[in-house]
Amino acid sequence: MSAPRIGFVSLGCPKALVDSERILTQLRLEGYEISPTYDDAALVVVNTCGFIDSAKAESLEAIGEALADNGRVVVTGCLGANAADIRAVHPSVLAVSGPQQYEAVLEAVHAHAPHTPVHDPRLDLVPPQGVKLTPRHYAYLKISEGCNHHCSFCIIPSMRGRLASRPVGDVLEEAERLVAAGVQELLVISQDTSAYGSDIAYRTGFWGGRPVKASFAGLAEALARLGVWVRLHYVYPYPHVDAVLPLMSEQGLLPYLDIPFQHASPAVLKRMRRPAAAERTLERIAHWRALQPDLAIRSTFIVGFPGETEDDFETLLAFLAAAELDRVGCFEYSPVEGAAANALSDAVPEPLKHERWERLMALQADISRARLARKVGRHLDVLVDEIDAAADVAVARSSADAPEIDGVVHIVGGGALTPGMRLSVEITGSDDYDLEARLPAPAGESAS
Repeated sequence: MSAPRIGFVSLGCPKALVDSERILTQLRLEGYEISPTYDDAALVVVNTCGFIDSAKAESLEAIGEALADNGRVVVTGCLGANAADIRAVHPSVLAVSGPQQYEAVLEAVHAHAPHTPVHDPRLDLVPPQGVKLTPRHYAYLKISEGCNHHCSFCIIPSMRGRLASRPVGDVLEEAERLVAAGVQELLVISQDTSAYGSDIAYRTGFWGGRPVKASFAGLAEALARLGVWVRLHYVYPYPHVDAVLPLMSEQGLLPYLDIPFQHASPAVLKRMRRPAAAERTLERIAHWRALQPDLAIRSTFIVGFPGETEDDFETLLAFLAAAELDRVGCFEYSPVEGAAANALSDAVPEPLKHERWERLMALQADISRARLARKVGRHLDVLVDEIDAAADVAVARSSADAPEIDGVVHIVGGGALTPGMRLSVEITGSDDYDLEARLPAPAGESAS
């Protein structure tokens, strides 16, 4: 009898993607097959996102689509933290569980699609690195769960709990397995990467027989030895972040920090319950760039937060102009059920939110265009993601570009390259967000 086939839908952030990979890995270890379609699956697992209203709507729509096409659906993830909301819309789902509740998902699959695998010691159903949903050459490395902050717009601590750091040895052993499997870029993720280890008193662990301190700097230093790109996401601007700047290069720990500043107005930051003041942040950015001139900083901001005045917004624009961040994402504020910010007065009208979003993104496009133009004529190391053979172009990323959220480097004449290659290219052009490059001329030939 063939093993049941399980359909799978993964929504939300990279942290949810890692949760999906863990579930899929265990299902494959137990002998289940994974189906790329709904119609031949015994059931479908939908890993949901519930961070903002639009994400909730997308998750509920995905559940409805799976029910319509298959009829047998198990729901998990952040939206599953409130099962009543899901069952109110889709009462026929088989089971609902919250984020990180891997055992509950597996129990539901066992109950509704039982399978007793025939053990064959000669077969290894799952590679050592587990099942991955990313391309072969990059992978997300989750180092902790939960968060100790209490931002008024966020409900993640109530869904995922307080900070819980993974043992440093476990993290590094997983990283080694990924590198051995061909991964060329590790994207380090958590809710607060720079707080890693603070909940376990920075307890020393062991990797390869050597002691490693379970701290942000200790982990970064160890990861930098693996010989692949290591990119740090979701870093808060704590003073101890300074210690990793000297480790950064285009060959290992990348000169890249993803820091969710969210705003720059002290009044708005206070209502958001965010740490750090804009003045200290500008000083810290200047200090980081003095330590590492090639540092690329990405951040996200929220406009239209309750009580945001025109002066607050102008303060944010002035901060962006002074900080000259390399990559910026911006969201129009929307209330999240259960968030403390819902009780705040002075809601910003929707048209004004959108106008402010457009003004911020127009300013950032100017900043990005100017910063990218400075790279024309330089040689940069890039990682190839995909190939357009017909156009003889490769799409790659530099150390300043995280996959799917930042810009890309279009390599003209790169049609013969392959995804996962790391090489140096010459930057020949730029626009608002992307770069154009060419392959370096062979030794002895002119690049003209």
